Amino acid sequence: MIDNVKSLFDIPSDICFLNCAAQSPMLKTAKVSGDAGLAIKSNPWTLDPDFWSDRSGELRAILAEMISAQTTDVALIPSTAYGVATAAKNLSMDKGQNIVLLEGQFPSNVIAWEQKAHACGGSLNIVGRPADYDWTPHVLEAISEKTAIVTLPPCHWTDGSKIDLVVVGQRCRDKGAALVVDATQAVGAMAIDVSAIQPDFLICSSYKWLLSPVGSAFLYAAPKWQEGQSIEYNKFNCDDLDPSTGMHLPKAGALRFDMGGRNNFILLSMALESAKQVRKWGADDVQKTLRPLTNLVAEMATERGWSVPIGDKRVGHIIGISFPNQKIDNLAKKLADEKVFVSERGAGIRVSPYLYNNADDIKQLFGALDRFVDV
Repeated sequence: MIDNVKSLFDIPSDICFLNCAAQSPMLKTAKVSGDAGLAIKSNPWTLDPDFWSDRSGELRAILAEMISAQTTDVALIPSTAYGVATAAKNLSMDKGQNIVLLEGQFPSNVIAWEQKAHACGGSLNIVGRPADYDWTPHVLEAISEKTAIVTLPPCHWTDGSKIDLVVVGQRCRDKGAALVVDATQAVGAMAIDVSAIQPDFLICSSYKWLLSPVGSAFLYAAPKWQEGQSIEYNKFNCDDLDPSTGMHLPKAGALRFDMGGRNNFILLSMALESAKQVRKWGADDVQKTLRPLTNLVAEMATERGWSVPIGDKRVGHIIGISFPNQKIDNLAKKLADEKVFVSERGAGIRVSPYLYNNADDIKQLFGALDRFVDV
């Protein structure tokens, strides 16, 4: 268990922030690193020419370690959508095949697949939301010989209901389907092991559980795809000219998928500082520390007759609450007026604590909910 670390963030004592799955606050040390990057921009003659390669290499290595990958398996990109577009460009799909995804999946991992299915004469096979929150058996049933691609998160972003990606990965291999994982709501907060899941691609935006600024993300590409096509070619993902053709050669490994803006030393400095701290805590210990808080949410919600995913059907860092037969308009805003911050998702709210929260924050949340929601 990790001791409360609220002092490492600029969070006022009267703020109850339970919304890390939407946007994490920034570490104070990351802000200092960002300010140092701004100082370099103000005085660019102070920039060390090795800055970009050294820090991007260090960040890449830490991110790879977090998912049990090799450093050369990881590309630095700006967003989940960028990574999904890269996967969609490289994966094949024939007419009549389908792409499996979840009902209500985050749009960044939907829109490119809609376009790909339409362009290839295929279809989307959308797995409906199960009443018992248990996605895995329904996902397995949806994957067939007609499935070209399966594209999923480790947990549903609206309520934390879990998908067993190791089992799904085996099913994909059995049926000859590619697997793409949007791990934005997982990396840094729970263990993710690409050697066990064996995805073709895994993408993660870092502005949530990796505590980084918006514009920082990464892409894992399995070795079989590391001679694939990038969606852009630039100074950072290409080597020198091929003497036989006179053309630039893409770099070896997943570095060929690096974004052109990798040299943003302000964001790079902040993302690296945050990644170092998250690595120090460790995803397993983060998960063990946060689960008692979401367990308390589940207990207090169940006492009131509200619906939540329970037990091993959800992850430990995100939990959704729905209110049977009730729809409270602007509930998140009403809570925010009381300095309690969550997200409205689906038919209810999503609660996503972090290491700066404690049991008193959960009780404060329910004290506020009791004023707006009928029991």
